Formats: sequence, structure tokens, C-alpha cells
Amino acid sequence: MTDFLLELLDKGGYVGIFFLMMAENVFPPIPSEVIMGAAGVLVARGQMTFMTLWIVATAGTVVGNLFWYWIGVRWSEEQLKAIIDRWGRWLTFEWDEFTKARDIFRKYGDWIVFLLRFSPILRTIVSLPAGLAKMKLWRFVLFTALGSAIWNGILIFGGQALEPLIERFEKLAGYGVVLFVLAGVAFYVYRVVTWKPVKAHERQD
Repeated sequence: MTDFLLELLDKGGYVGIFFLMMAENVFPPIPSEVIMGAAGVLVARGQMTFMTLWIVATAGTVVGNLFWYWIGVRWSEEQLKAIIDRWGRWLTFEWDEFTKARDIFRKYGDWIVFLLRFSPILRTIVSLPAGLAKMKLWRFVLFTALGSAIWNGILIFGGQALEPLIERFEKLAGYGVVLFVLAGVAFYVYRVVTWKPVKAHERQD
């Protein structure tokens, strides 16, 4: 499984990494930790260069977040409610997660876009209230890029550090990847099954 994943990323190259990181931020269930960790292994093996991978991955992350920022700029909260009611289950996107991100953004301002890049749940969602608040585009791009660059760098370094262990314990590493993927699928299914419509969250407030 490990070899299959590494071969897939190697064949996709930097273009594939860009689109995977973009998709990871549009469709949150895709784990950036697996993508960047495996890409870090390729860096350690000399199949990719750190700097190019780092820049491409960060660019993909920024573009993916711009998608949600653009929706925030274009749509009102009422329109977002309608979209979340219709598609939120499959995006595992709940209304209370948006309202939490909105309230945090209102409380702490633009810098929260940078800080939440390190949150596994709110790092993408915060782009919506940033757009709704009409945060200046250059500031949104700057703070998203800075936070993403740090996070992606950590993940790449982590993959590089694990590469010798993967070589040594290849079979166990393969099982680890399978377990991680299965855990991700199970978590996604759980989120789909337990998802609540907007009205259910409004009744709790």
C-alpha cells in the first residue's frame, strides 16, 4: 500500500500534488497529512525537491481556500444555509462549525486565518467568514499562505524523517497507511451519518 501511494504521487508529480492539496481544502475529508507525509518520503528519496514541493503544495492550499473565500464574498449567510442544507452532509460540513468559525473570526480578526491553518477542522471553514466579512484579498492570501507554508513544511519534514523507518519496516508501514485510510473513511462515514441539518443546530442555540 505504501509503495502504491508513493508511486501514485511520483507519477502525478508536482501538478498532481497541487491539485490534491487544492482538493483537500475544497473537500475536507481528503487528508493533507497523508499527501504531504508521503511526498516528504519522495523528497528523502530524491524523487522530489523540498522547495518545489513546498511551494506547489502551499499554492494548492491557497487556491483551495480561495474557493471558500470566494463563496463567502459572493453569498449571504442565508444562501450558505441553503447550500449547507443541500450539500453539507456529503461535505461533512455542519452549520454550527461555520458559526463557530464565524464567531472566532469576528472576535480575533484577520490573524485567525493564519492561526487556524493548524486546526484540522476549522482551517478550511474559516475562509467562509473571512469572505463574508470582506477581508481584503491580499491579507487573506498572505495569512493563508504563511500558515499553510509552515504546516506543509512540518508535514514534509515529518515524511522525510520517517523515510528510513518506512524502508526498514515496509510491511508495517503499509499496514499503517491502510489503517490511516480506513480510519479516514470510517470518520467520513460517521460524519455523514451523524450530520444534522441547519434547523437542528438553530434549535440548540
